[in-house]
Amino acid sequence: MRLNKKVIVIIFLIVAGLWVYLFCVWEGILWIHDPIKRKYPVSGIDVSHYQGDIDWKEVEEKMDITFAFIKATEGSSHVDEKFSKNWKEASKTKIYIGAYHFFSFDSSGKEQAEHFIKTVKPLEDMLPPVVDVEYYGEKEKNPPKVTEVRENLDDFLLKIEEQYGCKPIIYSTMSVYERYLNEYYNAYPIWIRNTYFRPFLLKNRQWTFWQYSDKGEWPYGTKEEHFVDKNVFAGSKDTFLRYFGYSLEENEK
Repeated sequence: MRLNKKVIVIIFLIVAGLWVYLFCVWEGILWIHDPIKRKYPVSGIDVSHYQGDIDWKEVEEKMDITFAFIKATEGSSHVDEKFSKNWKEASKTKIYIGAYHFFSFDSSGKEQAEHFIKTVKPLEDMLPPVVDVEYYGEKEKNPPKVTEVRENLDDFLLKIEEQYGCKPIIYSTMSVYERYLNEYYNAYPIWIRNTYFRPFLLKNRQWTFWQYSDKGEWPYGTKEEHFVDKNVFAGSKDTFLRYFGYSLEENEK
């Protein structure tokens, strides 16, 4: 049976439309999902040197965000080249800020914690420190041993908690969470990455932050990165403030 020209044109338009839709999703023009503001009213971003020279006053004025996590360190010796400037300038705004450490599977947890502590001086009203545990390089193909990762992560978390007086937040991807974190670290807030759909953690564990997009509109990007990661907190503004120990009256920014 031969298809007439009208049917062929319709099929062509459907296929072309699908490709355009997928391209827009990939480029961040459209999102498969966008958390409802009413459901997740507390939103934020996370940045590193890849986000370029940031005008934090402009971010405060033009982006409807409550919090920002700023990359500070990586491994046992690397400091993000924009951390000092970002930490200083962001602290002048009403945005709640926190610093994060990119965890290395190739360094001891104690050395990494000491490096972070040396780099990140506590600020009033700062959010708890974050440890970013995810695969890099060939680690996904050759995952480190679970026992070794947990031993070093335990050491890191303990020293950070002793220094800053609060439970650090653990950031992770779904695959790393399931291999290394599932059924462990239940006392720590979880910040989970899932850019396709709202994450559901095993054993009905609740996430605290959700990184739902890596394609956020961003005017300060570099050649390597034109977007910013977007995140939400699992609750209201009042819940956010209470969760992190802020006074609702004194710390309402």
